[in-house]
Amino acid sequence: MPEADLSTPATPEAAEAAEAATPARKRPKPGERRVQILQALAMMLEQPGAERITTAALAAKLEVSEAALYRHFASKAQMFEGLIEFIEQSVFTLVNQIQEREGPGNGAADSGSRQAARIATMLVQFAEKNPGMTRVMVGDALVYENERLQQRMNQFFDKIESTFKQCLRGEVDEASATPTLDAQVRASMLTAFVVGRLQRFARSGFRRSPSEHLEASLALML
Repeated sequence: MPEADLSTPATPEAAEAAEAATPARKRPKPGERRVQILQALAMMLEQPGAERITTAALAAKLEVSEAALYRHFASKAQMFEGLIEFIEQSVFTLVNQIQEREGPGNGAADSGSRQAARIATMLVQFAEKNPGMTRVMVGDALVYENERLQQRMNQFFDKIESTFKQCLRGEVDEASATPTLDAQVRASMLTAFVVGRLQRFARSGFRRSPSEHLEASLALML
């Protein structure tokens, strides 16, 4: 007796019913799958105590094959670079907006300190809303990854420190013999404070809010 073909319904009516019961999978638009991969990676990083994320685990979360991931990213390092690019673009777009609003043209004598405080607050709030990104920013998620990823995040915070220095340069004591150095010291202290808050947030399993007593802390420093 010939073996039954279970993949083909026996009647036209059965075929129609089977087609209705099994909706066709919608093909993602160009670039949409790439965004989905990065979103899934960020979500996996939000799990407190998450170990090194493998491409196999990422593919399983997305219900695709690992080969499907590599059609959009040449390596896992490229996926992390995609997250870093998102962090850079998001943060520095907001930095530019703050500088435009709080710039010296508004006539406020303390505009530099206000700019620096707003930028620090924005960084902390960005981390609080994006826990997975926080693990990338402080390097926890990059420990076992390509070294250039950590170097790129180091450069990100170097640029943040330079931005703080630029904000504060005009507010150092005019009687100071080393105004540029004074601004650098304050910028370095503020950067270390922000990084410390982000590290505590990540390493507490996202239980310790990075914005805890934030306004009072910035007021003491600035």
